[in-house]
Amino acid sequence: MRVVVDNGLHGVIYLRHGNSAGAVRVARVHSQLLNRKGLEAAAPVLSKDWVLAATDRNLTKTKKQTVFAKNSERSNTVAKPTSSSTKKSQAIHDLEVAVETYIKDLRQRGRISKDERTGWSVYDFTNGEKLVTINEELQFQSASLIKPFITAAFFHQVKQKDLIYGPKSRRHMERMIHRSNNASTNWVIKQVGGLKAVQRILKQNYPGIFRATSIVEYIPAGGKTYRNKASVHDYSRFLYALWNDNIAGAREIKRLMSLPGTDRIYTGAESVPVGTQVFNKTGSTARLCADMGILNVKGPDGKCYPYILIGIIEKQEKARNYTTWIRDRAEVIRDVSNIVYQGIAQKHNFTNVL
Repeated sequence: MRVVVDNGLHGVIYLRHGNSAGAVRVARVHSQLLNRKGLEAAAPVLSKDWVLAATDRNLTKTKKQTVFAKNSERSNTVAKPTSSSTKKSQAIHDLEVAVETYIKDLRQRGRISKDERTGWSVYDFTNGEKLVTINEELQFQSASLIKPFITAAFFHQVKQKDLIYGPKSRRHMERMIHRSNNASTNWVIKQVGGLKAVQRILKQNYPGIFRATSIVEYIPAGGKTYRNKASVHDYSRFLYALWNDNIAGAREIKRLMSLPGTDRIYTGAESVPVGTQVFNKTGSTARLCADMGILNVKGPDGKCYPYILIGIIEKQEKARNYTTWIRDRAEVIRDVSNIVYQGIAQKHNFTNVL
């Protein structure tokens, strides 16, 4: 972030690396937050050789403008950290408000319909703080998000020496998590002993994690699975345990979830730095668009800042045009991922917050 001067006017510039579409999208989200504070809207502008202001004390409410410089070089300068607990609380509150404001705006514009509900969660491992908790306790359809849970039940049986993780099961695991193959998912469930066995193993051995999880359905042909359910909080607790190696097979599950592929929290989320390590699983049906995962970003100081991000959009009725609906809702999750990264970057005093 930089305070600059142009023709006598002062402005705040967020240096970012991305295309014009991303800059426009981010500016729109920030404008909503700025307008609520009585400030002018943000605007995407081309990068240039800005003249830095000597101090930001000269800023006045009438002259302050916020602009976004696109396709610019990233700075490695780290701003001074703040130790104020009040400012920390404000930052946490603002990130959740930013997400809520964005979703509310989409509803007002009709992009998210009345029969759709959403759930969001963000946990910052660095500070051990939950930054976003929106509809965390509601039970949503799981779609393919249930698959990492099934791997946990399988690896518990491996730990108990009731199953062997060999070449065949490894192939099925990779197909299930990396390719989201439903036949392989059903194969793994059957190896564990069936649906009831998976549910029992998870509930008995990890009661603090799988509190609202209900695994009652094999994945039908065509992937039309609507009966398996879990809460956003269950996903968050699972990812927390996974990151800390507190669940059976954690290291292998993380490897499976980090295999390269297209996702909705990093791929196409232009604010998230290139090279970010991602452990995730997407979920898609004609009634659900979701992604849950851990993003391990590297800050300007060279340190890693991992955080959990979960986004779910559930529709009561099947979408008439699945392709259009799933593509649009995936973009919503990517937009939220951009907002979340900006909040994480601000919280840890990155200068390249966009």
